[in-house]
Amino acid sequence: MKERLIADATIAAADFVRPEPATDAEVALVHTAAYLRKIATDGFAIPERLALEVPFSPGLREASWLCAGGSILVARLALQRGVAVHLGGGFHHAFPDHGEGFCLINDVAIAIRVLCRDGAIRRALVIDLDVHHGNGTAAIFADDEDVFTFSMHQENNYPAWKPPSDLDIGLDDGAGDEEYLGALGSHLPRIIERHRPGLAVYLAGADPYREDQLGGLGLTLAGLRRRDALVLEACRARGVPVAVLLAGGYAVRQEDTIEIHCNTVKEGRRVSGAVDRGDL
Repeated sequence: MKERLIADATIAAADFVRPEPATDAEVALVHTAAYLRKIATDGFAIPERLALEVPFSPGLREASWLCAGGSILVARLALQRGVAVHLGGGFHHAFPDHGEGFCLINDVAIAIRVLCRDGAIRRALVIDLDVHHGNGTAAIFADDEDVFTFSMHQENNYPAWKPPSDLDIGLDDGAGDEEYLGALGSHLPRIIERHRPGLAVYLAGADPYREDQLGGLGLTLAGLRRRDALVLEACRARGVPVAVLLAGGYAVRQEDTIEIHCNTVKEGRRVSGAVDRGDL
């Protein structure tokens, strides 16, 4: 993806910023000490390994900490530049005490907690437009009035248990561009105006695409690009910086997933005029 973005002149090589891994103290702002010990010692029970759905290894731990560091960096850059894009991130199924659905730790929540701890922001908005409900993020911030969680997803899809976000829009199977964009355009501006966040974290999942292998919605490539434009323009019009995380994407044709993610970056570039991103 990086090479594609450079080749088509969306960005220059100098636009990429490489993050450092999150520190253990930063990860511990979200995850329990007992869970972090399991990660450190590979102390997972069989049901926990099955719930994670990817084999655990030290390499997975290192990649997850680096990805969380990228999300922290992109959130900080968004405050400086208006929009920043992480070529990764969005592991929204991880809970404080366990991982699920390919997600070992929740980089979304870690980035928000770090910026709140540092006094960079007081209020945040999570705009989760992955095809799957952001169950871990919703649970983490369930009792936090300063973080508004908004998830628009396919209702009849993973996960089976969906802890309530502050606002959930569960779409029927096969919902297409017009239904999707109509619902998003109806709700998002009002959420921003009511919550008045200092930062929006946008999970720009490619998996609402109609040919995604793990999704069941009906959005087109053009519809997904319109979605990105709607989110970014709604936030910019209200003075809200946006940290973009690319989240899921499992199209039958890998080229389609790459196209969707590249279009997200292009819309960030168009709306902001300049985009910085963490390169993993």
